[in-house]
Amino acid sequence: MVDMDWTRQKCAEWLGCTLAGLDSMAGRRGRTAAEPAHLLVGIKGEEASLFYLLGKGYTVVARRWSAGNQPGDLDLVAWHGPVLCFIEVKTRTARDASPAEIAVDSHKRHMLRGLARRYLRQLPGGSGEQVRFDVISVYMARGKVLDLLHFEDAFGWREKRLGERI
Repeated sequence: MVDMDWTRQKCAEWLGCTLAGLDSMAGRRGRTAAEPAHLLVGIKGEEASLFYLLGKGYTVVARRWSAGNQPGDLDLVAWHGPVLCFIEVKTRTARDASPAEIAVDSHKRHMLRGLARRYLRQLPGGSGEQVRFDVISVYMARGKVLDLLHFEDAFGWREKRLGERI
């Protein structure tokens, strides 16, 4: 009997490699998106995270979801079993003094919580789902193997105040 986790992992890896190859071919033919370089790096990090999550058995239901008049977007929204995960992806081309996940500061977390509330309101049946906020840091140094760190349940619905137990 074939191991389904192994098969899912290999399928996600194959899809990721295929997409990377197609992106590379488009670049050589001069058909790349007219996006600034830093946005293209972010998109590649989101793609790597997407295939990583698929390989881990997540069901990705939204990518770069926005609420229209509210600033920001949700990079990835995925089900992990019965838990709905809102995933923020931070991509860097180099490891400098501070890790990529540090960029998810209190302002960013506040914005992500607001977007998550809006997302939940659009779901049928209300917002009774179990929810988790994750952060994925992706390091894409040229000529090196992609390094991806997944922080499950990185933060919650509320900020912890000094001395408070949540």
